[in-house]
Amino acid sequence: MSAQTIGAALRAATDQIRAGGVDSPRLTAEVLLAHVLGLGRAQLLARLEQPLAGPDAASYWALVARAAADTPLAYLTGRREFFGLEFDVDESVLVPRPETELLVEVALEGLATGPAHVIDVGTGSGIIGVTLAVKRQAIRVTAIDRSAVALAIARRNAERHGVDERMRFLEQDLLDPSPPPADLICANLPYIPSADVATLAVSRHEPKLALDGGPDGLDLIRRLIAQAGTVLTPVGRLVLEIEARQGPAVSALCRDAFPRAAVRVLRDFADLDRVVVLDRGV
Repeated sequence: MSAQTIGAALRAATDQIRAGGVDSPRLTAEVLLAHVLGLGRAQLLARLEQPLAGPDAASYWALVARAAADTPLAYLTGRREFFGLEFDVDESVLVPRPETELLVEVALEGLATGPAHVIDVGTGSGIIGVTLAVKRQAIRVTAIDRSAVALAIARRNAERHGVDERMRFLEQDLLDPSPPPADLICANLPYIPSADVATLAVSRHEPKLALDGGPDGLDLIRRLIAQAGTVLTPVGRLVLEIEARQGPAVSALCRDAFPRAAVRVLRDFADLDRVVVLDRGV
């Protein structure tokens, strides 16, 4: 029996992935096969009549089955693009999302071209801290996470992008113990209310530790804001990603902790509250 062609495999894989209710099934099928074969998508599409057989075929169909079960594409390929950079990811960290790019943009606005110390709390795969270090070459970044596995991935991503010598990685609970004073503290902490976590498709595959923010979703955010006063410099900035309903509550927490600071809520591309910014030195 002759081997299936790449074109036929893509058509069959697209049907299987579509049956699983996954968005963009053809694109997913192509990305997975390009990953297995070590090709770009354009190269792949130029080989539609070539056979797919042996170990490559076995690897491909195993990934297709997982994709049809709604496993995030980033976990299947082990990579995800964020802010124009490629990052390693796996099931121990959240898949980077476009909404978090707003947090990075605001953080960059608060960083001059000179030296600064940035703390990335709940760093996960390191996308925030590493991106800031790439874009601002004079800064130092402290990346903090409770998960040693996540910190290992963040360190690998820092090495990939050549910024590891300007970063340090701390396994600890938020800002306890207190790191050195920071000009910028940024955090994408778990912020989904506990009762909502199980209702979200994301909870099927991504780590619940990185999703569950307690009864109102604000357990960790509340603690971080309380701790930030002893770490943030007098002219520092605090940038927090939030759930869309949390803008008023997080703003109030910030104003209670920093009565003289300027606090604002920014909306994402879907016009939802997404980032709270506190500027202490105004």
